[in-house]
Amino acid sequence: MSSAIEGLEPQLLWKHFAALSRIPRGSKNEAAAAQFVLDTARELGLPARRDAIGNVLVEKPATPGNDRVPSVCLQSHLDMVCEKNADKVHDFTKDPIELVRDGDVVRANGTTLGADNGVGVATALAVAEDRSLEHGPLEMLFTIDEETGLTGAHHLDPDFVRSRILLNLDSETEGEIYVGCAGGVDTLGTWNVAREPARPNAVALELGVAGLRGGHSGADIDKGRGNALKIANRVLIALAQEAGARLVSIRGGGKRNAIPREAFAIFCVAKSRVNKARKLVARWDGVVREELGSVEPDLRLSVAEAAGEDLQVLKRKSQKQILQTVAALPHGVIKMSAAIPWLVETSTNVAVITTEGDTVSLATSQRSSVASEIEEIAQTVRTIFELGGAAVRQSDSYPGWKPNMESPTLKQAIVTYASLYGNEPEVKAVHAGLECGIIGETYPGIDMISFGPTVEEAHSPEERIVIDTVPRFWGFLVALLKTVA
Repeated sequence: MSSAIEGLEPQLLWKHFAALSRIPRGSKNEAAAAQFVLDTARELGLPARRDAIGNVLVEKPATPGNDRVPSVCLQSHLDMVCEKNADKVHDFTKDPIELVRDGDVVRANGTTLGADNGVGVATALAVAEDRSLEHGPLEMLFTIDEETGLTGAHHLDPDFVRSRILLNLDSETEGEIYVGCAGGVDTLGTWNVAREPARPNAVALELGVAGLRGGHSGADIDKGRGNALKIANRVLIALAQEAGARLVSIRGGGKRNAIPREAFAIFCVAKSRVNKARKLVARWDGVVREELGSVEPDLRLSVAEAAGEDLQVLKRKSQKQILQTVAALPHGVIKMSAAIPWLVETSTNVAVITTEGDTVSLATSQRSSVASEIEEIAQTVRTIFELGGAAVRQSDSYPGWKPNMESPTLKQAIVTYASLYGNEPEVKAVHAGLECGIIGETYPGIDMISFGPTVEEAHSPEERIVIDTVPRFWGFLVALLKTVA
């Protein structure tokens, strides 16, 4: 057992979380994690099956006397967001997550932790193993590729799950129960750029933007955090205007559902303008620190000489199109909900930019709890891309989850939580994509709620589980399963 989790309760949950952390399971690479679930079910003597897309369903029979109560499905997703600090050597396709106990939290060493949603997977496996629990018939659904396309949920067969009650274990604040979420769409812009040789006296420099907190592009979009791509773009425009900088390449961000923490761009300037370029970056370092210092204390801009010979810079038209498009694209909260004052209704995230040869691509994501507003903000982003000369491709949108405040499971959960802890849980909707919206379309009428322990800074290397919330979450789940039974 990992020393980071030694002695933590409930032991079964942490045992499975540690085992899962040793298995690479980035989105679209969940086969080993799915096999781990199937092997665990087999060892426990429980029926399990995998569907054509890769989702896994494990069944556990009711405890004696509870055969006729409603079946409950515990739902979680197998994949995780793979983000790491720039100086961290880690291969997410083969290296295990290094767990670290740090005071009252468990985190990873320089990478995302995978608590989103490894803690949900581990919880379901702990329920499967624990013979002391009282419950009715249980199904445990483990979906794939939630983070980059909700693929597993989209491909669920209507006959795969029989339960009419579903407990989604993918929320991230203990003491809160979620009954609604945003839907969304991804918008990708791509430029086929024209290049020309850099001038003979040109010096290649690399601009770096680093030290940002990043975070979940839904849950953290309202926290005023910096976007590395937008910051880098502002500096590049200034360098082009004041020092004649010519762009060679730009990269930044890691996932379309994470606020980008780092960005890097290689550009060329005349040898006589190198000092001016350095001073410009230093000036902008002060500007962005002044703007964001209270929320981004570790933000830093850097400039250093870059290796390279016979560099090909973007022609001025291509460079202008890209920089102006990134400048024009909105990022952050577009609209707050009028019905629920604290809820972000609509947002957009400028997420990932890459340069590969003569192609520059920029991925963005749009979210809203109102379907028509998803269409509007996605159209806005598409239009800006097209005006900037990019070819545009948009993903299929995924639906939001409309709150049902009359849900029998919700009412039961509120009473159960209050009886355990002396206060009612908060009932909320979340500005993030949960699989519940898609599951609700596949299984009309299914009664769903979502809850979990406290996971902070998901989708970033600062991701962590608050240790003392895990037993409370577990106690609530166990009591709710017993109440239903």
